[in-house]
Amino acid sequence: MIKALLITLLLGFTAGTVLAQNQQIDDTGNAPALYTIQHTANDSWKGFERVNITIGAHKAYYVKPEKALEGNPWVWRASFPDWHTDIDSILLTKGFHVAFVNVDDQYGSPYALQVWDAFYQYLTTKQAFAAKVALEGVSRGGLYVYGWAKRNPDKISCIYNEAPVCNIQSWPGGKLSAPGDAALWKQLQQVYHITEQQALDYKDNPIDNLDGLAAFKVPVMHIIGINDKLVPNAENTNILAQRYNALGGPMMIYPVTAGPQELNGHHFPIEHPERWADMIMGYSYPVKKVLPYTDYFITRSGLANSLSVFSAGKKATVAFLGGSITYNPGWREKISRYLIERFPLTSFHFIQAGIPSLGSVPHAFRLQRDVLDSGKVDLMFVEAAVNDNVNGLDSLTEVRALEGIVRHAKKANPLMDIVMMSFVDPDKIRDYNNRKTPLQIKNHELIAGHYGLPSINLAKEVTDKLNNHEFSWQYDFKDLHPAIYGQELYFATIKSLLNSCFDKQQAAAIKANPLPKPLNALNLNNGRYYSIQNAKNLNGWAVNPDWAPNNNLSTRPGFVHKPMLIATKPGSSLTLPFTGTAIGMAIVSGPDAGIISYSIDGSTEKTMDLYTEFSSWIYLPWYVTFSTDLKKGQHTLSLKIETDNNKNSKGNTCQVLYFLTN
Repeated sequence: MIKALLITLLLGFTAGTVLAQNQQIDDTGNAPALYTIQHTANDSWKGFERVNITIGAHKAYYVKPEKALEGNPWVWRASFPDWHTDIDSILLTKGFHVAFVNVDDQYGSPYALQVWDAFYQYLTTKQAFAAKVALEGVSRGGLYVYGWAKRNPDKISCIYNEAPVCNIQSWPGGKLSAPGDAALWKQLQQVYHITEQQALDYKDNPIDNLDGLAAFKVPVMHIIGINDKLVPNAENTNILAQRYNALGGPMMIYPVTAGPQELNGHHFPIEHPERWADMIMGYSYPVKKVLPYTDYFITRSGLANSLSVFSAGKKATVAFLGGSITYNPGWREKISRYLIERFPLTSFHFIQAGIPSLGSVPHAFRLQRDVLDSGKVDLMFVEAAVNDNVNGLDSLTEVRALEGIVRHAKKANPLMDIVMMSFVDPDKIRDYNNRKTPLQIKNHELIAGHYGLPSINLAKEVTDKLNNHEFSWQYDFKDLHPAIYGQELYFATIKSLLNSCFDKQQAAAIKANPLPKPLNALNLNNGRYYSIQNAKNLNGWAVNPDWAPNNNLSTRPGFVHKPMLIATKPGSSLTLPFTGTAIGMAIVSGPDAGIISYSIDGSTEKTMDLYTEFSSWIYLPWYVTFSTDLKKGQHTLSLKIETDNNKNSKGNTCQVLYFLTN
């Protein structure tokens, strides 16, 4: 009977509390009391002063050492703060703080992790605790430790766990060899808002998705009972260790064999707690200075409109418009998940409009088809600084393109919020180190400032953090297409911007602010794809209805198995009647790309080389403009294939997927 009671105390709580906590999420999809932090009466814990607070309905506290170490290092207990307290007492004596927030009825659910976010924000900003914390988990505390750590690997100095639950199918599910707990299994499904089948298929257990923690080389320590039958090591710690080590994550396991092994091996004594305290201290102190994310974004007018839509708990659409850094898996998926977890009653539609190699000019012309044609967009992220640099785009055209994107988007939905982002590349690092602001970032900030848009300067952040020796380019970030470490850094900064906007602003009546006068009257605010079927007087040109290369060279999604207007012989010509202030074309530039000549309305002919530095190995999507400053009205483009070609090209080909008009 006593053992059964202890099992309940260590692994489970009653379902009545769960219902009370679920009520914190109201009909709007928000948790309005979540961030209301109030102080209650102080008391003592193990002879140290304890500061008690509440976070919404949740009790929390932090324990103060007699004399804090420089930088305020701290330990965060995930569950059962009065179980095996020797390590915490030792660390308090050494100058650490110890903190705890009670969400023990939530099994590490997304709701619980929102509470953790609020507690962390309070302790690090209001109490000046260190930016990196040592996490301690006992039993099911492992669900909280890994749930929060995987979402915040940049904020962890180390992880210490005792007999941690690492797999909900093992406990409380009992679907493997462990007995589990049927009542608590149902309770977990309730607080996660999932069905049993979804719980069985759940793919974000502590044993899953450890790559971010491994990229940050977070040290992990697991103390286990060698014959634990309640949370069997083979279903929990052993799987996590195998996967974490395979990813390059540092981890040690210490199996306890001495002393009494109780509760089917789930309870055991901690041998030499002073050694574990020393290890935690070694990983956490001295506290290393970390440059804050808040230094690298400007909120300006904020995100009040999208916050109101998200808070309504109905439907919302978020678009990601960018190049390969947006297309590749990483920060975009994490931001999508963050929004789903922060606004759990809202049904999100995410538009993935990242296409490798494309910058602001392609974005301006494809915005309508790739984003706006999908319906009303509430929030859009835009990035183009890297590809605009790589593609050699001139400053004036970039300003016209970026401004056109904003005005076109706002014309489609005046209530749309837009976040402008500038990612890093080696040229930008070099510019900043030479005390020069990169041209592309000047232009992104120019547009963001003029229209009151939030903006993030990730290029400056990466440069500063490299110079602050927080990580290395060679081994951590690795490339302008960031490795996992860089993706986590991008996510953390973007999340920090969103939190800053959402936490400071209240969901209110949606308001459309009038657009200011344009910075450039010839901006691409009406950019469109213009069908190749509009071409006239075709001489040597033909449409391939399903173009694909006849070699093994790479292609880009969306630019293969499409109708393509193609000419391969010198002298081939066409005309294109169009209306607007700009004209261009979207082509694929491969190893046989040629040189064209063109004129508009009978003007002097100009030539353009369609071969790029990348054309030898890929059929590259390449957007070229012939003019962006025409008078409004009707015009005619004349196009011809030249006899000459680039010395590296194998032919004279021009392959047009779309014409471009504004």
